[in-house]
Amino acid sequence: MTFYQKWNGDLKISSLRAAYMQGVSPIQVLETLVERIQAYGMVQPPVWIRLIGKEAILDEARKAINAYPDKMQRPSLFGVPFSVKDNIDVQGLPTTTACPPLTRRATKSAPIVDRLRDQGAILIGKTNLEQLATGMTGCRSPYGTLSCYGNIDFIVGGSSSGSCISVRAGLVSFSLGSDTAGSGRIPAAFNGIVGWKATKGTVSCSGITPASQSQDCVAVLANNVSDARTVWDVIKGYDPDDIYAKPSYCLTVSPKEPTHVFAVPPAEALEACSQGFRRMFGLVISHLVKYGWQFEVIDWSAFEDAGKLLYEGTFVAERIAGLPDAWLENHQDQLHPDIREIFIKTIENPKTAVDVFKDLHAQQHYIRCAEQILSKFDFLLVPTAPTHLKISEVLADPIKKNLALGDFVHFANVLDLCAINIPAGSLYPWQLSSDEVPVEGSSARGEVFQRLPFGVTLLGTRYHDSELLAFANEIEQTALNAIRL
Repeated sequence: MTFYQKWNGDLKISSLRAAYMQGVSPIQVLETLVERIQAYGMVQPPVWIRLIGKEAILDEARKAINAYPDKMQRPSLFGVPFSVKDNIDVQGLPTTTACPPLTRRATKSAPIVDRLRDQGAILIGKTNLEQLATGMTGCRSPYGTLSCYGNIDFIVGGSSSGSCISVRAGLVSFSLGSDTAGSGRIPAAFNGIVGWKATKGTVSCSGITPASQSQDCVAVLANNVSDARTVWDVIKGYDPDDIYAKPSYCLTVSPKEPTHVFAVPPAEALEACSQGFRRMFGLVISHLVKYGWQFEVIDWSAFEDAGKLLYEGTFVAERIAGLPDAWLENHQDQLHPDIREIFIKTIENPKTAVDVFKDLHAQQHYIRCAEQILSKFDFLLVPTAPTHLKISEVLADPIKKNLALGDFVHFANVLDLCAINIPAGSLYPWQLSSDEVPVEGSSARGEVFQRLPFGVTLLGTRYHDSELLAFANEIEQTALNAIRL
């Protein structure tokens, strides 16, 4: 019989490293996680599209233990469990992108998966997502609809819904998702975890089913900023097989001189938020000011107009361009109804190639405007989402409600910004439309509710990823850690 040191159950990467140094075995951790996954499957079955078998996972752990008997020589992610969104290739496994007719069996893994495994990370499984990674509600998967962690009436967010829940429910240490229009940041905000996307082209998207290939990014879902940075340090870098990859030297640009001043949207932009989310955002700002930060309101027009390019301009057609030739004409009845409606409307749209170039030119103009505006700030701060919707609200008006969630996320990739969502407190569901301050432990109305997480996003100019993560870590540990409602 093998005896292990007792593990406290903490899956944060730094905690696992410490536990392994103290004699906890990855086998012990993974056996516990298998039990957790089985138990949580009774709560929300649709988290996973495919799980790796228990024996295969334990075999990976044994290989890692044998390969690194010296605890001091272990790689950065030794024994760290992770999941991937099922639009990311893993050799030998199907990639469904939540669209069964487009399922393919991967002949090789995405480079980012290989990099993680080379550093000792252990893959647990592939997670649910909205079909073709198109959506931000989590309500568009043939494999089932997830809900917000701890509150079954509210949306989980998407499209990286399963990846987010696998982290929030304590089933893995981190997960890889994708983020084209907010698909990593939105679910992270709705479930109280960190969602990070680097500057476009600085993390390989090879081996990932394209959504809008020119705008796609990898998302890292993690428990804190430190873990997100640890994963990013492993997966970042130039990939010659990624046609949108940027040279590695881009991330070595000289850092800006810190100002301790951040930018915020004007009041009229924040009117898109529910009362509760506006109040929460104001609370975050006030806490940052208490910790020595200053802020300025900026001209929002370039950010608003850039965001509209994704779904209200011609860029949405790129989602169809990513499908095999003639596939849509022959298989549209096999698509989720919401996805089918979006694609058919796009095809029927009378816009021309001239309009595409006009939008591309507009994009470059907005990028230049945003760079000039943000050049004097450490970062731009926004509420990640304008509100948190109920599943029933989305199902009643799925296209409009989904689009409304994008006010503060859609522009990021269009403007080539890096971005990170950080948890920033919580509120009761009834506070979404109220300015009342809750009584801790129960609502002022005598009702008992599971609180809904609130998240803010920090955005930085392209290639200043490392600086943005440093600011995010500082704020996470100080001002945001101090928020208590």
